[in-house]
Amino acid sequence: MSIDALAATLRETLRPDQVLTDRQQLRTYECDGLAHYRVIPGVVVFPRTADECAAVVRACAATGVPFVARGSGTGLSGGALPHADGALIVTSQLRSIIEVAPEDERAVVEPGVINLQVSRAANPHGYYYAPDPSSQQICSIGGNVAENSGGAHCLKYGFTTNHVTGVQIVTPDGDLVRLGGRAPDVPGYDLLGAFVGSEGTLGIATEVTVRLVRLPETVRTLLAAFPGTDQAGAATSAIIAAGVVPAAVEMMDALAIEAAEAAVRCGYPGGAGAVLIVELDGPQAEVEAQFAAVEDFCRQHGAFEIRIAADDAERALFWKGRKSAFAAVGRISPDYIVQDGVIPRTALPQVLTRIGEIAAEHGIRVANVFHAGDGNLHPLVLFDETVTGQAERAEAVSGAILDICVQHGGSITGEHGVGIDKAKHLPRMYSEDDLDTMQLVRCAFDPRGLANPGKVFPTPRLCGEVPGRRKGAHPLQEAGVAEVF
Repeated sequence: MSIDALAATLRETLRPDQVLTDRQQLRTYECDGLAHYRVIPGVVVFPRTADECAAVVRACAATGVPFVARGSGTGLSGGALPHADGALIVTSQLRSIIEVAPEDERAVVEPGVINLQVSRAANPHGYYYAPDPSSQQICSIGGNVAENSGGAHCLKYGFTTNHVTGVQIVTPDGDLVRLGGRAPDVPGYDLLGAFVGSEGTLGIATEVTVRLVRLPETVRTLLAAFPGTDQAGAATSAIIAAGVVPAAVEMMDALAIEAAEAAVRCGYPGGAGAVLIVELDGPQAEVEAQFAAVEDFCRQHGAFEIRIAADDAERALFWKGRKSAFAAVGRISPDYIVQDGVIPRTALPQVLTRIGEIAAEHGIRVANVFHAGDGNLHPLVLFDETVTGQAERAEAVSGAILDICVQHGGSITGEHGVGIDKAKHLPRMYSEDDLDTMQLVRCAFDPRGLANPGKVFPTPRLCGEVPGRRKGAHPLQEAGVAEVF
């Protein structure tokens, strides 16, 4: 069946305004937050209920049309990049907060609910939702589940996977099934753990049960300015080594500070080569004692100015510069790639030095913003696509940064996912057999490879996507444990 025929079928199932085929309208959805990759989808569909979402997927499955799920479109790895001959299923209209249950410390929401809305709904009950990506004012819970998003406070509270206890999903066959529930653990295989972070390759979440966290008694935040990132990194390592686990430790280098100042006028200390934002929360006595230690560590490692937030308004101003950093670089560069790698905290000075050297070798600027507490780097590789060769050099720098992370025992992604952007880098971390074993999980959910094809894995693998591509059988096939289609 052609895309036009599928669209006609969907218009009979849904309302006509829930199905887009006009090329100009389709162009609105040609990329996610990683605008460097663009594909115009074959058709865009807006289901408004879980049953409608299942009906759309069943129509795709019946006709062999691939589909890609999209939430708010804030992803930064090309995970929601459409398929030119497929359906883009946008879940932004499934946006009901179904239940807030403080007695169970749970909330049940639809995937289109915005991250920050969950906390706003829970706050009157004395609770909040802990994962807080920088895009939390616009990113959706469904997208957070797909990418296993983190945020500034993941150092203490963990990632999305630590806060999701259950999901209702549409399988690639169009069935509605539930994984997990309200309880912390369920018997059997950890299918929920496999689904969270699967980047839309195992199905589409249509309902999410999340864990709520009690609002802390006290929150204290400081902003420390350092001559450079080496000193700020040393302070971070000292804080963690002393047994202090802040809610967040965030760092920005001079170029990132410049961008934030141009965009939101956050008023960070002048002349800073790096700033740290350190936040502690919890019981008041514990926070006060640890906060004094954090101040001391910052001064011992070269902080020339320390500001302590006097109230929530000043705390919000500290965070405004950091939270706006990705968008802010648009003030100093027409194009940029947001990278996402992980390293041990102690390797920070060497890695940042090497990033600077590689950037200089290619004539490319890199602004560094990162979750310093857990070593999750977000280098912003700046370039101008209208200048011949700059985009290619920016991609080379971007890839080299991931190589550095792997060489230091880290990872090519901490929270942005693999998507299409990092798929080619996955073999730098995993062997062929590792990748095929991962793909077997995908085959179990989606043997026809219709759900978000072409993402995560570096080449089509198994499940009949490209028959005979492997030189030999997978070890699990030879053992008779797994069947490969």
